Amino acid sequence: MPEMGRYNVVMYIDIVPNRNSPPAVLLRESFREGDRVLKRTLANLSHLPVEKIMALRAVLKGATVVGTAGNRFEIVRSLPHGHVAAVLGSLKKLQLDNIIASRPCRERDLVVAMIVARIIDPCSKLATVRGLYEECCSSTLGQTLGVEDAHEDDLYAAMDWLLKRQHRIETKLSRKHLGEGSLILYDVSSSYYTGAHCELARFGHSRDRKKGFPQIIYGLLCNSAGCPVAVEVFEGNTGDPSTLGTQIRKVRKRFGLRRVVFVGDRGLITAARIRKELAPVDGLDWITALRAPAIAELVRQDAIQLSLFDKRDLAEITSPDYPGERLVVCRNPFLREERARKRESLLRATEKKLDEIVAATKRKKRRLKGKEKIALRVGKNINHYKVGKHFKLSFTEESFSYERDKEKIAQEAVLDGIYVIRTSVSAKSLSADNAVRAYKNLSKVERAFRSFKSVDLKIRPIYHRLANRVRAHVFLCMLAYYVEWHMRRLLAPVLFDDEEKELAELLRGSVVAPAKRSPGALRKAASKRAEDGGVAHSFQDLVKHLATQTKNRVHPVVMGNSESVEFNMLTTPTALQRRVFELLDIVMIQ
Repeated sequence: MPEMGRYNVVMYIDIVPNRNSPPAVLLRESFREGDRVLKRTLANLSHLPVEKIMALRAVLKGATVVGTAGNRFEIVRSLPHGHVAAVLGSLKKLQLDNIIASRPCRERDLVVAMIVARIIDPCSKLATVRGLYEECCSSTLGQTLGVEDAHEDDLYAAMDWLLKRQHRIETKLSRKHLGEGSLILYDVSSSYYTGAHCELARFGHSRDRKKGFPQIIYGLLCNSAGCPVAVEVFEGNTGDPSTLGTQIRKVRKRFGLRRVVFVGDRGLITAARIRKELAPVDGLDWITALRAPAIAELVRQDAIQLSLFDKRDLAEITSPDYPGERLVVCRNPFLREERARKRESLLRATEKKLDEIVAATKRKKRRLKGKEKIALRVGKNINHYKVGKHFKLSFTEESFSYERDKEKIAQEAVLDGIYVIRTSVSAKSLSADNAVRAYKNLSKVERAFRSFKSVDLKIRPIYHRLANRVRAHVFLCMLAYYVEWHMRRLLAPVLFDDEEKELAELLRGSVVAPAKRSPGALRKAASKRAEDGGVAHSFQDLVKHLATQTKNRVHPVVMGNSESVEFNMLTTPTALQRRVFELLDIVMIQ
């Protein structure tokens, strides 16, 4: 009963906005006291599930809740959400949105949407924008960022906006992940171009082995751990070594680093680049490797002797041909066996092709005759497997014969398993073992390229016609890999990725020996189970599983109430989904 002097007491649910926090749900009553209408709070119901709050609200309004479970609530719409929450939450935890632009704006939201979309569902910009539309969205990404009304032209405009900020963004990333004396991993790759109108697309050496397509070249800068810092796009016929100069200027002038060590492969940091662009710059050191002809010359000079490897697989030497530099000679017996096996298989494959030509000169019908015709046929096949130099050929007008050049094969076999690291870094600053380890870390950049191309981000095929759009597309892929790289490190316990790399390095024994996986990683690979007993996943499969956590738009179905309020409700996360968000240390975005 109402207290003395109070009447017309009404109990109700009041939902109070709470700035940036979730709204407070309060059970209140209002009553009239004299001429005044007053209210007081009876309880805070914010901790209750939404469905219970809505049901209580309906009851207090005098409605009768339908008793059967099937009619109590109606799911208006259900959208994949868990993968959006994980990737977007990781991006924000890394403060990449603030690195892109310190102040919120429409362009930043669209760029963030494209980065997240590149990880959860890489596709064309037209398909990306369709996935954001309210009418046909494929996830909650558009709703979460408030860009569900975006048009494809908006994405293109955001890409143009992003490209203008690329230098500023890369400088911020360099301050975060690089410093004076840093090792900088640099490598170059290419991707084929499917159009015919981009000024960057040129025919060149295709790493994709995609004949008949022009390509673009891009160079990626990473820190010693493999975290991407900057990327640059070049014309498709640009030679790898000629890209190095722009990276040196970028690091020295834009990033403001005076003392760094560039690490690049033997095809990129060449003798000419060292002489012209690296050696003249004070404070700029390098780590690279020698090509096979240079190693053969050291063997000829007796600078490299096989007796060096009687007790060790690594030895440091000097040579007057490389004044002021250190040469670290390594011999890997596993690599030696593999190269010998591969050479033999290629020789046999070439012999099979040559035998077909020999048979063609001896057949009775349509016999292959004429020295020029025979030589033309041989020329088309002799170097198909890149071992033509190991054969001696003999032609006549009526016949063709060949034999292996055993002397050349033996000369090459001497170098099997031997490689030489060349560096200007002093022994005081970097040991021989660490110099070899730094060079081998280039595999981390190659891993990034695999992610770029086929595994995760699918940078290709490239459809953009304008050169700046291609540059922006590649930069978006780099930023997406930046997020993925950090996510992988945190999610290693539930992925097939090796989470005990330090232990694996210790078990390896020698830096020259082939890389090994830790016992834990081998157990995961064999059992397909993580250390906690759960199923181990690839990164792509884990993203797909996260997408099964959906955000549902719920419409309460109640009797006698035409003003039922719709609300959002997430599906209950699986144990794996909860584990993922714990590892990422982020809160589910509602």
